[in-house]
Amino acid sequence: MAKGLFDRALALVLIILFAPFFIIISLAILIKMGRPILFKQKRPGLHEEIFGIYKFRTMSDERDKNGELLADEKRLVGIGRFIRSTSLDELPQLFNVLKGEMSFVGPRPLLIEYLPLYSERQKKRHDVTPGITGWAQVNGRNAISWEQKFAYDVYYVEHQSFWLDMKILWMTFLKVIQRDGVNSDTHVTMEKFTGN
Repeated sequence: MAKGLFDRALALVLIILFAPFFIIISLAILIKMGRPILFKQKRPGLHEEIFGIYKFRTMSDERDKNGELLADEKRLVGIGRFIRSTSLDELPQLFNVLKGEMSFVGPRPLLIEYLPLYSERQKKRHDVTPGITGWAQVNGRNAISWEQKFAYDVYYVEHQSFWLDMKILWMTFLKVIQRDGVNSDTHVTMEKFTGN
């Protein structure tokens, strides 16, 4: 409960402080890519309850001659690539934290379609509120395998503490500055999880 209150209070402060960034990024997306400015997607949160996660849009809607969306690497260019590489696309998740749907630290909320693919141990990642950043993000982010990522998530669930959260937040700051681990080794974002 204390963590939740702290998260919401800090989220409100940061939303106010970062208001100019919200405006600048929104205008840049509007000018370069048009609407929508925000990307919203359903994700499972605490105890697998579904909520809508907010991000700044980073991909264009470019399609091929058959009307199919182009590959991610062809749609993630220019301003979108910059926003993604600097993690600025995550800023709107402060509103998810303010609403109590997310925490600053916890396992990242993934796609709903992954829910039936988890092992019993991997499902433990939903025993805590999902976070903007987490132990997996500071230990490789999208550059590590799904198995490694889930192992880090479960480690966090089993060892969470105030000091571990502070360590993760500090390491996150360093990772963002270095733009480290944003992409996987083989894909512009992260390959889909297909099960164990």
